[in-house]
Amino acid sequence: MATLQAATTSTGAVVRDAQAVRQLCEAHCFGTLNWEVDEEGELIIWGYDAFEVYEAREDGLPDYEGGLVTHEFLRTLAGYLEPNEELDIQTAGFTKCRFPVLAKRYVIRDDEVLHADLSSLDPIDV
Repeated sequence: MATLQAATTSTGAVVRDAQAVRQLCEAHCFGTLNWEVDEEGELIIWGYDAFEVYEAREDGLPDYEGGLVTHEFLRTLAGYLEPNEELDIQTAGFTKCRFPVLAKRYVIRDDEVLHADLSSLDPIDV
């Protein structure tokens, strides 16, 4: 069985209510990813894992039975970004054979959440 190696990073984005965003992030689990909202209210996400969000149980562990809530989390987060701010979260991963098997990108801007991945293969127009 091949082991997935993944890394996630984001741009920083300033949020309107830093404390509310901290509480939102604390109510969710990001695997081994790190997140921070600094003194200026800038949110960043990074680490060696895929960007997948679960709700946190009372004991702080991920609620796997509830399933992934990544899209719901991002839609809620979109309401906290300052106007003209953009949060770009990118994940890339591969197995030991070094073939990319995971690439995801989420962009939050103007109260909109955009998503891209490797799922589609479209022909090139000549």
